[in-house]
Amino acid sequence: MTDEERSYVYWALSDAFVDTEVDYEAIARQTEEYEREEVKRMLYHEVAPECHSNLETVIPMIWSAFNLKDLEACIKNSLEARSRSYFRRKKDGLLIRWLEFRYKYIWVEISRFYNR
Repeated sequence: MTDEERSYVYWALSDAFVDTEVDYEAIARQTEEYEREEVKRMLYHEVAPECHSNLETVIPMIWSAFNLKDLEACIKNSLEARSRSYFRRKKDGLLIRWLEFRYKYIWVEISRFYNR
């Protein structure tokens, strides 16, 4: 997957974390040409750690769409921080497990629309 394609997948997956009705079918259409397990990994390991707080607040900051450049920068910084720090990897590992549990429904909904 090229960097441009990766960014496109990030942006598509981030739609699951906005404060509007989520179009899971559109997310599936935008990501269906990529390997399912890689898309799922990107959802929970890269996108959700940066976007989940939008769904956790009383009044979410992002209502319609995340800014692609900001999202890319946040994910890049997070991945670099993980690669440099053992403690950050462990902390993020715990967060990712919680995100996989808390937002399991997101992947269930997206995967329902693959290969329709």
